[in-house]
Amino acid sequence: MNTKKTVLTVAGAGVLAGVIGLGALAMPAGANEPPPSLSKISADELVQSVATAKIPALSGKVQASENLGLPIKLLQDGLGSASVYADGQGHYRATLPSKASEKTYIYDGTTFWSWDSAKNTVTKSTPNQTPDKLPNGEDPATFGKDLLSLVRQYSDVKVDGTARVASRPAYELVVTPKPTERTLLRELRLAVDSETRLPLRAEVLANGQSDPALKVEFSEFKVGAQDPNLFKFTPPQGATVKEHSDADKPSKADMNKGIGDLLTSLHAQTVGDGWDTTLVAKLPGDLSGMLGKAGDGRGKGFDMTALLKQFGKQVSGPYGTGYLFTTKVATALVTDDGRVAVGAVPEQVLVEALGQVK
Repeated sequence: MNTKKTVLTVAGAGVLAGVIGLGALAMPAGANEPPPSLSKISADELVQSVATAKIPALSGKVQASENLGLPIKLLQDGLGSASVYADGQGHYRATLPSKASEKTYIYDGTTFWSWDSAKNTVTKSTPNQTPDKLPNGEDPATFGKDLLSLVRQYSDVKVDGTARVASRPAYELVVTPKPTERTLLRELRLAVDSETRLPLRAEVLANGQSDPALKVEFSEFKVGAQDPNLFKFTPPQGATVKEHSDADKPSKADMNKGIGDLLTSLHAQTVGDGWDTTLVAKLPGDLSGMLGKAGDGRGKGFDMTALLKQFGKQVSGPYGTGYLFTTKVATALVTDDGRVAVGAVPEQVLVEALGQVK
């Protein structure tokens, strides 16, 4: 396995996942404004500038929506107006409200605080790196160049005009799978602020769909000095405080070993490359046996098989029989003998991948 390639691929997905974790979506701010006129810039230059961008003092609201085709909503009510703040000196704050409570996260430069108002619990931890540093210590410019090089093996990358997001002018960076790639995804779009070079909007578009399957964006974005008190935190009276330190965390070696042992036990592997990549694994036992165990102690009338039929459909093929689960951006196939294949690909690609799992 190419370790660096795997790290870059996962990191690229992680960037999007991290943005998604900030909130949930509304109508784009500035939707009726004409596209701004900006100086020309190449895709390479834009990616490099994003990779090396420094987070300035700012405040904003982040919103997201999903249209994945799931039987349940992925984004819960109340996550649609996350507020974020930065002081430009490495201090951050984010607040995620819900209908009756909110969760607040603060990094004051040395300590990370999280507060759940509903439970009145506070978690205090001391991270071993600041939030704006790469985990592997790699230079951001080099990381950006390597990531772009990897993506270009399977994709076309270009700057596709301009847009306004939160009333700010932005470049539209578009990543499109090459015609030879077998994937459910049509393109990924990233709107990059022309001044700060921070991503203001990310969209995932699926084949045959006019609306984004997943969209995350700033509805408000203002650059400027922030109140220093925003980045200070004192646990509320009566709150339960839980403290964690790096000593409480497993070492990187232990984590790698644990993940490696788990993947080995599941005979997990990746099949294919690029957008066609499929994760395949073998569960410890057949599906019927595992369903029986899952139903034990769950109460009279609980039927896991009925639940699988509700969210998926029974299928058969060269792999035998099983259940197929589909969304607009991903497909999963679980066979009755315990094999699993998952990817942002059509069913046939999963069937081919399952042939490599014994």
